[in-house]
Amino acid sequence: MSSAYIKFLRQLLIFSGIFGSATLIITLIIPTEYVSPALPFLFFFFIATSLLSFYFLLHSTKSRFIKFVNTYLLTIVIKLFIYAGIMIVYVLINRRDAIPFMLGFFIIYLFYTIFEAVSIIRYSQPPSQDNKAL
Repeated sequence: MSSAYIKFLRQLLIFSGIFGSATLIITLIIPTEYVSPALPFLFFFFIATSLLSFYFLLHSTKSRFIKFVNTYLLTIVIKLFIYAGIMIVYVLINRRDAIPFMLGFFIIYLFYTIFEAVSIIRYSQPPSQDNKAL
């Protein structure tokens, strides 16, 4: 495994730990009818999808830039279809938990998407000129 992937894994686990702890504190404060029982499992799901998509993106950076862009867009589309499918299936099975699940899913999706975007932008940027002067 490359050092960039290990570094991303470490950052993802730290981010997930902090975000999960904050979520736990918030879920202890708000009433239980507003919290989905599937919420803890969503963290593991988003960690797995983030690791998988970063793996493919990392390998695509070794090729031409257009391949990286295509892979990035393809991973976004595939993840959106998977996320929509999971939400639809869960809501059809657990109608009483639909609103808390969708709200929790959306919030976690938003945070993990921002984290992934920032991480891949950091990795794909060339080293700054300031570091070369030193």
